[in-house]
Amino acid sequence: MDASALRESLHQAGYIADEALATTLWLAAELQRPLLLEGDAGVGKTALATALAQAQGRRLVRLQCHEGLDLSQAAYEWNYGRQLMAIRLHEAQPGSVREADLFGRDYLLERPLLAALTSEQPAVLLIDEIDRADEAFEAFLLEVLADWQITVPELGTLRARQAPLAILTSNGTRELSDALRRRCLYHWLDYPTLAREIAIVRSTCPEAEPQLVNEAVAFVQRLRREDLGKTPGVAETLDWVRALHRLQHTALPDDAAALQATLGCLLKTRDDRFQLTPERLRRLLEGRNRVETGDGVAARHGA
Repeated sequence: MDASALRESLHQAGYIADEALATTLWLAAELQRPLLLEGDAGVGKTALATALAQAQGRRLVRLQCHEGLDLSQAAYEWNYGRQLMAIRLHEAQPGSVREADLFGRDYLLERPLLAALTSEQPAVLLIDEIDRADEAFEAFLLEVLADWQITVPELGTLRARQAPLAILTSNGTRELSDALRRRCLYHWLDYPTLAREIAIVRSTCPEAEPQLVNEAVAFVQRLRREDLGKTPGVAETLDWVRALHRLQHTALPDDAAALQATLGCLLKTRDDRFQLTPERLRRLLEGRNRVETGDGVAARHGA
């Protein structure tokens, strides 16, 4: 499968990738290197891993990172309850369990990292929001990403049966180390262009009227140029179009008050809601009659 075929398979799985992203993803698979995706929240980083697993028939293994994440949550831990039962059985029936057996694979609980390495079927390993984890955990990841292996002191080194397709995502809440970046291919995932976002929404919400999709997406594109605390992503666009469709709109309402009642789908902070006054909302609505030149697509007549 080349980059074009990968792009098409992602499209069939519901993810509209541009050529640059598809090529970088294909190279990551060919070179067996992790891919670090950076970009604002809501641009489709996590959705890419889900679509990739579906497109290639792979198992998706997800590790959601957070502050305080440690090995027992991310890689492995010993089944202490089962070990204790074995010890009690040994006390009741001496010789039934050897001490060395207590630290065998049967007593090892696999967490996402180890599960991805030992998976019988090819896996997509999603390490989501790596920037939320501590630097100490990031340092532990270096062995996994460089050699596709995990060292368990009691067992030795456990190597991958087959290297997973690893995707790391970051929203940029902290700077990642150079050592981690060197081990990864890199792609900055920006907000989609007008044409691409229209294609994404049409593919995901085929029940919505084309005119509604065109006008709603063009509105969101203009809204992103406003000085907002949290810029709406593609996920918010999809929610908004679904909401407007459920309200039986076939095009963007002309009434600013009616539109403002739906903005909870797009604006997720108090300051942003107060900032988008009826006057600013009407100004944004007026912009839908102008041709959006960035993609060569008109707001009312988008391809």
